[in-house]
Amino acid sequence: MNAKSTNQKSLNTVWQVMSISRDERERLQGHRSFLVWFTGLSGSGKSTIIYAVEERLYKLGYRTFALDGDNVRHGLCADLGFSQGDRIENIRRVGEVAKLLTQAGVIVLAAFISPFRADRQKVRNLMEAGDFIEVYCHCPLEICEARDVKGLYKKARAGEVRDFTGISSPYEEPSHPDLVLHTGEDSVERCTELVMEKIKSRLQVAGMGKADLADF
Repeated sequence: MNAKSTNQKSLNTVWQVMSISRDERERLQGHRSFLVWFTGLSGSGKSTIIYAVEERLYKLGYRTFALDGDNVRHGLCADLGFSQGDRIENIRRVGEVAKLLTQAGVIVLAAFISPFRADRQKVRNLMEAGDFIEVYCHCPLEICEARDVKGLYKKARAGEVRDFTGISSPYEEPSHPDLVLHTGEDSVERCTELVMEKIKSRLQVAGMGKADLADF
């Protein structure tokens, strides 16, 4: 696949202004929308944590949606492989989807290895100021490999999986993440609490608190 072709913009379309603004949607729901982007090696706990955070937010009455790397590749990005070009296109598409969801007033929790800093920066650039929260799930390679939840590290070591991040393809750590989770040491519960604390101040629409933040 030529991933570059998908970056071309159609010359025959016109952007339509929405009749209901993002601000109106946020006021209706009583909370702000934004994107929390979890990055880290395979096996670092990204998916586990986004679903734990989503459950907490859902129970408090917040509208959320979790974008998981594997799930996205079953549909939206089913045509992409794992070459550098396809990885770049994968993250570009996810970024555009996340932007649309935040415009709909949804809190988006995204879990993607997203190994390249430039790609993560492109997603940040898509979002409005303050709407992109980068969470680095820091976990030593040896721990991720020992977990080997999907059996992929074993296949990568055997040469059965090409371009595997951490083994045959690089992972570029975030330079200035908004939050670092030490997922090789801390429990899921502890990591969830840290994320909740980080996003607490971004949730409220002035004068319209969705839930008592003391419940966090």
